Amino acid sequence: MNAFTQIRTVVAMNLRCLPQRVASSAVVVVGIAGVVAVLISVMSLSRGLANTLASTGRADRAIVLGSGPGTEVGSTLPRGAALTILDAAQVMHDAAGKPIGSAEVLVSGTVTRRDRNVSGTIAFRGLSHEARRLRPEVKLVAGRWFRSGVRELVAGRAAQARFKGLEIGDRVRFGNDEWVVVGAFASGGDARESELLADAETLMSAYHRTAFNAVTVQLTSADDFDAFKSALTSNPTLSVNVQREPDYYVRQSGRFASLLSVVATVVGAVMAIGAVFAALNTMYTSVSSRTREIATLRALGYGSAAVVASVLTEALLLALAGALLGAAIAWLIFNGNTVSTLSGGGGLAQVVFQLRISVELVGLGMAWACGVGFLGGLLPALRAARIPVATALRAV
Repeated sequence: MNAFTQIRTVVAMNLRCLPQRVASSAVVVVGIAGVVAVLISVMSLSRGLANTLASTGRADRAIVLGSGPGTEVGSTLPRGAALTILDAAQVMHDAAGKPIGSAEVLVSGTVTRRDRNVSGTIAFRGLSHEARRLRPEVKLVAGRWFRSGVRELVAGRAAQARFKGLEIGDRVRFGNDEWVVVGAFASGGDARESELLADAETLMSAYHRTAFNAVTVQLTSADDFDAFKSALTSNPTLSVNVQREPDYYVRQSGRFASLLSVVATVVGAVMAIGAVFAALNTMYTSVSSRTREIATLRALGYGSAAVVASVLTEALLLALAGALLGAAIAWLIFNGNTVSTLSGGGGLAQVVFQLRISVELVGLGMAWACGVGFLGGLLPALRAARIPVATALRAV
């Protein structure tokens, strides 16, 4: 009998005995399911935030900030600087000869969350007149657009889903002023949908601002970015930070997404250690209960490889069962849920995004589970292969 046939025979024999070890096997399955469920759920937070912010913006648009921390919140651009930026040669113009760009102001507002009935922070963005031409992906889906000079705003669909009091006709108080919600917009599920939009000059007047936070422009071509950046950064009258719009949002998500990945890894590793010990205990028990059986097989000519393979196969199958259970739990509880974070979009307000349990995350969870199963089964498998045949046959 060749080695492959031996391995197949012993593995099949071992698997037929699994129902006799249901309780101990269930400990391994449940432990690994917990590891995988936690790992996938936390990683889905990281991926969801990163995907939402990465989908915000286009490569042929550039955002210009004042020199400083590199976020809209900490940026200041005087009116003169904003006009200089919009006059750059690489900025696209419309049929009337006006530059397609938007000098914007960003402030925060406090609204009530729907799920917990507690206050949350939301981004309130003031736009210039050309903003709708600049961002065609931002589409009005209900009501109408705000008017200049009037305390009116439109709310993103994600913001409406997350917070109370943002339906059309509602009145929202920010600071000492009351604003009327006159419309709702969607922008393909990107970070913009977590914001409120209003007229920039009206918002600046309400908050007693004299400078903008950022200027976003439409370039004549994505290839013109380097020339645009060089023209602005070499201008002695300006002190600015120029980035492609998608790059800016990816950088904003990077730190928080990385933190979530570290949390997932650390928590998953701690739980995995516990699962490894559970697997070790289960597999050692399995080997102990089968000592005479293993010795008999060895005496009949079955090699050590077949014994090792049978123990490892059992451990890996239990691990995969736990991985599938954990992935199912994560999918049922978290997939499609809408959550928000306080650390997105320039560090100012909550970015609302959806959790997606992807095939990639399930694959990651299964890889972790296989690692746990292999570590938990390796030492018991080696012990089984090294049991002296004569000693084992005399065991009661």
